Amino acid sequence: MTSTRLPGKVLKTVLGKSLLEHQIERLKRVHLADELVIATTVNPEDEPIVALGDSLMVPVCRGSEDDVLARYYETAVTHGADVIVRVTSDCPLIDPAVIDQVINYFLTSHPAFDYVSNRIVPSYPRGMDTEVFSFKSLAAAFNEGMLLPDREHVTPFIYRHPDRYALGNLSYRDDQSRHRWTVDTADDFELIRRIIEALYPDNPLYSLEDVLLLMDRHPDWFLINAHVEQKKLEY
Repeated sequence: MTSTRLPGKVLKTVLGKSLLEHQIERLKRVHLADELVIATTVNPEDEPIVALGDSLMVPVCRGSEDDVLARYYETAVTHGADVIVRVTSDCPLIDPAVIDQVINYFLTSHPAFDYVSNRIVPSYPRGMDTEVFSFKSLAAAFNEGMLLPDREHVTPFIYRHPDRYALGNLSYRDDQSRHRWTVDTADDFELIRRIIEALYPDNPLYSLEDVLLLMDRHPDWFLINAHVEQKKLEY
């Protein structure tokens, strides 16, 4: 709720539902994950997120606002997770089929890989970002990752050490990484609003491919947030 570029972004509404509710609705269709948990903060401003989780019967764990790695670790311990699937709450269009593909890649490759994502070599649209990693890797990052970006972004300690961790990348059939379908600014929200309003009423189960086809029909929409830059890790 305390996003610096777009405060309260995850609870902004489209078609009468918050972006987080749209996302949770999609995440509930992931087949290969056993449990969905919201990992939010102890900040009083995040009480509405807790209330939403309660209303949707999704467990909520609360932890540090700044030490997100500790929040993830504590959530994993509380729920007895042996494998963690990480998605961020600013990706309301995320395709459950993509998440299942990344999970399946991890499960069928394990123990060959400690960490699998679809972002090591970007090819999916930004907003389909999925990471899957073992609890053992998360625990090591929690205990040893002391740099600020490691604590703020959960997984950099893992993927910055390819000598220590075996990393796997899942690529899309062609490079669509120019698309930005995540919400960090007002322009991001404007694009996401248009996409949801165009697709959801007739096809609430819309896929990544459906969004790509929609963007092909409205090429000018790409320009709405093409100027927005993703925040970069700084060590």
